Amino acid sequence: MKPDKLRVLVAEDSPTARRLLVEILRADPAFEVVGEARDGVEALELTRRLRPHLVTMDIQMPNMDGLEATRRIMTEVPTPVVVVSTLVERDIQTSMAALRAGALAVLQKLVGPQAPDFEVEARRLRDTVKAMAEVKVIRHWPTREDSPTPRPSTVQPRRVRPAVLAIAASTGGPAALHRILSQLPATFPLPILVVQHIALGFAKGLATWLDSVCPLEVKVAEEGEALRPGVVYIAPDDRHLGVRADRRVAVSNAAPVGGFRPSGTWLYRSVTQAFGSAMAAAVLTGMGQDGLDGLREVHEAGGWVLAQDEATSVIYGMPGVAVAAGVTDEVLALEDFPRRFRELAGLEAGGA
Repeated sequence: MKPDKLRVLVAEDSPTARRLLVEILRADPAFEVVGEARDGVEALELTRRLRPHLVTMDIQMPNMDGLEATRRIMTEVPTPVVVVSTLVERDIQTSMAALRAGALAVLQKLVGPQAPDFEVEARRLRDTVKAMAEVKVIRHWPTREDSPTPRPSTVQPRRVRPAVLAIAASTGGPAALHRILSQLPATFPLPILVVQHIALGFAKGLATWLDSVCPLEVKVAEEGEALRPGVVYIAPDDRHLGVRADRRVAVSNAAPVGGFRPSGTWLYRSVTQAFGSAMAAAVLTGMGQDGLDGLREVHEAGGWVLAQDEATSVIYGMPGVAVAAGVTDEVLALEDFPRRFRELAGLEAGGA
């Protein structure tokens, strides 16, 4: 019995660009393009009616743009969305907004077969669509200022209060980071180091976007700089992020770990070596199992290990393997992380 094809809806207002994208997808027999939308209104309606496995979404479209269409799809008929737009390279803020709206990935629109790297980029697009079509997306409820009532967590008391936070995330991570960091005060007393798996060229844009929407200072990490309280350090493009023995920032071009650079395992291991039990590690939504070996070391050293729960993860890969391995102290819904971080930092009752 032949496996079912991946049913894709293409939303693109330019007939030329739409035809090219359809041809790229149809070049692989694994895909079936089940519909074509000329604007966001059609994209939403066809998603409701056709129930595709995935939607490719342009940003700049008439009647309803791709950002609003993505938000509406994720609240009304949750479906994996991959943004394919010329804005990806020109406007990082828009790309980050697309991820926050619920898109799983953002890709640069291809210009045509005459481009020197066309075949490589076309294959990358198909591979991304295949991978994202398998994601079990969760419904995004309309944004509200009031947060859900925090759920109590099972806390194992420790004697050492964390002096640093280390966070790793992959698919769904930018939106999760925004949700957490935007609810921490500018006076947060701990430095935060972040490894986010993201396409090359996006680290600076991610840091700039988060810095613009969060009370904390968010920046791309630089080798040898001092760790400062209330500052979030994002791993640079294609570089590991960690901490040196003198507790300054370490940026390394050492070999990838488990295929990843930056790597969550590298981050956790490095921070553990510098801080021992005086650290907290969080693993958020993401595909695969990057970070697991590093979290084992955090756990063995007596540091805190927190994992995002399955219900609020876009993909329960990275947190799921940590929970299954028994190295986590707490499993939290995404909305509970800000409160827990404030507690661990001593800003609220219920800390370490």
